[in-house]
Amino acid sequence: MENVFKLKAILTIVLLVSISFAKPGYAQQKFEKAAFYEVMDTGDVAALDNQIEIVKASSLTNKEGYEGALLMRKAGKVRGPKKKLGFFKEGRIKLETAILADADNTEFRFLRLAIEENAPKIVKYRNDIEKDKLVIQKNFKTLPQSVQHAIINYCKKSKVLHAEDF
Repeated sequence: MENVFKLKAILTIVLLVSISFAKPGYAQQKFEKAAFYEVMDTGDVAALDNQIEIVKASSLTNKEGYEGALLMRKAGKVRGPKKKLGFFKEGRIKLETAILADADNTEFRFLRLAIEENAPKIVKYRNDIEKDKLVIQKNFKTLPQSVQHAIINYCKKSKVLHAEDF
């Protein structure tokens, strides 16, 4: 009986040690803006799901904005109108809540503009394009380099934002 307890204790220690040296899983990866914007650009569903898990597991104080943008991007990539609408609505609530909590967050304004510009007209999500454009233009130089790079990249396919604006 004593040997069974010793064996269980040894197995538990081995398991804990192996977990601590394991390669980082999706949820253990650190949130990085450059990777986030790459996923937003490519729109691969598996990568979007991975990035959503990274955002959820992060200690970011304003992660709802990032998660919302990812969910709305995912809505454009899944099949079935019910799924599309569900992801879009959930994402919209998260992103809009983040913007309401921090109206001066230029990065979230950029994410909203990019989604608004590409959202189907049926969802009626286009009300803030001009306001967001002005905020982005005004605060562009104060943004982190990775976000500036994402905006310049987005300008290549945007009808609203142009590299000359910055």
